[in-house]
Amino acid sequence: MTGPATATPAMYAVDGTDPAAAAARATDAILHDTLHGTARGVVVDSPPGAGKSTLVVRAARELAAAGRPLMVVAQTNAQVDDLVLRLAEKDPELPVGRLHSSDPDAYDPALDALEHVRKSSRAADLAGLDVVVSTAAKWAHVQGVEPWGHAIVDEAYQMRSDALLAVAGLFERALFVGDPGQLDPFSVVGAEQWAGLSYDPSASAVSTLLAHNPDLPQHRLPVSWRLSASAAPLVSAAFYPYTPFRSGTEAGDRTLAFGVASDGSGTDRVLDEAAASGWGLLELPARRTPRTDPEAVHAVAAVVRRLLDRGCVATSERAGEPVPVTADRVAVGTAHRDQAAAVRAALTELGVTGVAVDTANRLQGREFDVTVVLHPLSGRPDATAFHLETGRLCVLTSRHRHACVVVCREGVAELLDDHPSTEPVQLGVSIKFPDGWEANHAVLAHLREHRVTAP
Repeated sequence: MTGPATATPAMYAVDGTDPAAAAARATDAILHDTLHGTARGVVVDSPPGAGKSTLVVRAARELAAAGRPLMVVAQTNAQVDDLVLRLAEKDPELPVGRLHSSDPDAYDPALDALEHVRKSSRAADLAGLDVVVSTAAKWAHVQGVEPWGHAIVDEAYQMRSDALLAVAGLFERALFVGDPGQLDPFSVVGAEQWAGLSYDPSASAVSTLLAHNPDLPQHRLPVSWRLSASAAPLVSAAFYPYTPFRSGTEAGDRTLAFGVASDGSGTDRVLDEAAASGWGLLELPARRTPRTDPEAVHAVAAVVRRLLDRGCVATSERAGEPVPVTADRVAVGTAHRDQAAAVRAALTELGVTGVAVDTANRLQGREFDVTVVLHPLSGRPDATAFHLETGRLCVLTSRHRHACVVVCREGVAELLDDHPSTEPVQLGVSIKFPDGWEANHAVLAHLREHRVTAP
């Protein structure tokens, strides 16, 4: 095995303080700068499952309580609806506006049952409400309104800088919250001609903001409440080497168990390994395959089928009694949509329904008990920039609370060494670290300790 050495505990230790106390101190500092600071922006970096949405909801409520009208910017309609539902749950009396498009089914019908949530496609109809929430795309079309004193930009690292420019005139000060390790903003056109320029529209909102305003207050959330004590060390070391974090739980706080004993197959053995250690690698024989590798797709589907058939139950800090891991608490992650479609078809053939099967882009921000991942480089003849993108692997390996099983063909380490990163060096462009090549090696080095070879 070549590449970076396996991470050691000393590499990712944050501190020995109580995680709840550390998280509370960080949150207090963020809210102080947001409510009482003088800077026009506050940036918050958050690892997976650190409570970004909880922070956004709390900041929104405190700004509203202080008599400061607020606009909230999210990146998708699903994120907007989730934030509105969370606000209503925490403060049912809080007047909230849901600004939406004119399309049919523009928002979650569940919002209709909320008495203090007003919906409209026109910003003027929502004037005077304490909080108004919408997508960046919708806010970009708002004109002729008085600017809001404050804004909160959720998932700010997934927002392109041109989208921020389009809404910047609507507010005076803003709190930017996001995860720097997730997928970069999506662009449908090439952006090479702007690389290195201060107005590169494809750069993330946060990177452009900090490039022009390096003195803005920057904070980070130090604890992941999603990732367990077995998962946080790897994800922190592989994807957040300069901003380490820890799990909010200790070893033994979460367990997985099966009601049906193993049948000795590779599928059952990798499930047992994942239940015991939090990680499992089901390694298929080395082979160059089509992208929708039938054998790998079948292996992924079989892992899910056996997980459900064996009566998997989870114990965690959330409940005193073991809770069944049902299909809706399981996800399959892939790099491509056609791979996801192939896995869905394979699961249907096995009689499995209710499992979330999607690409990293669509699973981003979601949380499950157990995830099964088809490795982006499995069976490939090359390692392209798309498949080496750090954020893609980070998303795929950080959606789970209990265990992650990775299905992959043998030979990925050698593939990485045969295709070192050859991205051109461009002046003025900050280098993203760690790069995908290094992150893949770090993850593979760890997974090899939990490998089960498929026959």
